[in-house]
Amino acid sequence: MMKKTSFLQTSMETFQWFIFLLASSVALPIVVGAMFELSFPEIAGLMQRTFFVVGLASFLQAILGHKMPIMEGPAGIWISIFSVMAATGLQNGTAYGDTLRLLETTMILTGLFLFLFGALKLTQYVLPIFTPLVTGTFFLLLTVQLSGTFLEGMLGLQGGSENIQVKEALIATLTFMIVLGLSIFSKGWLSNYSMIIGIFIGWFIFVIVNGEAPVVGDVALFALPDVFAFGMPEFNISLIPIAFITAVILLSNIVASVVAVDQILGNKNNDRKKEINRGTVVFGLNHGLAGMFSAIANVPLSTSAGFIELTGQKRKTPFIYASFLLMVIGFFPVIVSYISSIPSPIANAALMASFIQLVGLAIRNVNYYPLDNRRVTILGIAYLVGMGTMFLPAEVFSELPLLVQNVMSNGLLVGTFLVMIMEQLWKEESK
Repeated sequence: MMKKTSFLQTSMETFQWFIFLLASSVALPIVVGAMFELSFPEIAGLMQRTFFVVGLASFLQAILGHKMPIMEGPAGIWISIFSVMAATGLQNGTAYGDTLRLLETTMILTGLFLFLFGALKLTQYVLPIFTPLVTGTFFLLLTVQLSGTFLEGMLGLQGGSENIQVKEALIATLTFMIVLGLSIFSKGWLSNYSMIIGIFIGWFIFVIVNGEAPVVGDVALFALPDVFAFGMPEFNISLIPIAFITAVILLSNIVASVVAVDQILGNKNNDRKKEINRGTVVFGLNHGLAGMFSAIANVPLSTSAGFIELTGQKRKTPFIYASFLLMVIGFFPVIVSYISSIPSPIANAALMASFIQLVGLAIRNVNYYPLDNRRVTILGIAYLVGMGTMFLPAEVFSELPLLVQNVMSNGLLVGTFLVMIMEQLWKEESK
């Protein structure tokens, strides 16, 4: 009887983790597909590879890396980099396909830097740079930069459309309100799965209004994820500083996630430095896998801590099973194709709702210490320059060397590095 109970409990916990993994992975491939004007089969292929890499990355971290139940999911910062490189590439006459090959290289280089940080145990020396003011600035600039992309998707302006698509915009707005309403006002599984519930309701309404179900077409039942699906990686020396800066910024993700989950699991005596160093090594390997499989690079999602706290699921075994299951689904394109037919406005609406919590996290970090004259000045300069850079046309940087161009045109990187530098140069007076 005990075995049956244990099997049922493990099965239910595995399913809950699987839904969480799926909900956190499903939207960003659709957003990237719309951004780069990919066809439906190409989006389906991107989603297949993303599921495979997310499942494999989470599995490897759980058994070899930090060894904790923390999901590695598609990263918002990478959507920002994809978006900026797509825009600057078009301004310089670079086709989307060539930009995607450059992005493969960028992910692999970032993975190499992360691997070295972890293997050489350098992570602990970089951590003091990530003050609450730095992380708060990063999160807020990230939400500002991505909000435009998400709003365009909600209004049906991606994929070459120049005018607001009213029906799509209304359904996307309803989806946004459902996801937000469930996450705030409901409890238990309704709150925890608000994103996937909102996506399914919005998708259903979208099909009813448009009068047609998604057509998957002739898709193979079983297929291995393609290696270098966008083509062989292309190298450009300007990618090195972008990869290094991104690797340094990404360290904050793994630190925040490990600390948060450690606290919820009650792991007070763990060697946190060892966990973070091991996790950073595998983090680097996972970025290399994302580049190799032409997917979206992942980061440890600190929302895993919220999931564990809400459900009370502290065992690692169901998480490992769920990660493996998501990886296996990546071998079945017919299943992935149905999932990838989610309309872009619906996926963007769900993501927009989820980013509201990130704004709250940004504000809490910024206010972690009293906002004295020094912090207000640093914050103001970083916000004004970072956000201002986002509104500059990409062509204003076209005369600069390509090495500088890709960094300076990304307001997220510019603002974050400004606050890092000023925090280190303008030291707080000892009291």
